[in-house]
Amino acid sequence: MQKKIHIRKGDTVIVISGESKGQKGRVLEVRREKEKALVEGVNMVSKHTKPNAKSPQGGIIKKEAPIHLSNLMLVDPTSGKPTRVGRRLNDKNKLVRYSKKSGEEIK
Repeated sequence: MQKKIHIRKGDTVIVISGESKGQKGRVLEVRREKEKALVEGVNMVSKHTKPNAKSPQGGIIKKEAPIHLSNLMLVDPTSGKPTRVGRRLNDKNKLVRYSKKSGEEIK
């Protein structure tokens, strides 16, 4: 059974530990099986590439590398500060995520 993941594609997150600590970004992709996420502009690595159709010049390309979910924290929609995430039923009896800091529902 897979672990429950509190971060989804499109969420704004902040890095709480590691080399990119303090950086904010939007989640581009979540890899559930490895418990990692690709965050826009965070955990940049240099990749050496040969010339091809996509990059005719080749050379060194900067790109995002996956970062472990334990190093990411969701940003509170109201305050813009990092927050933990909870789950609860809303008025339509649907399970939704909410910010533990402000109690605000996360869309």
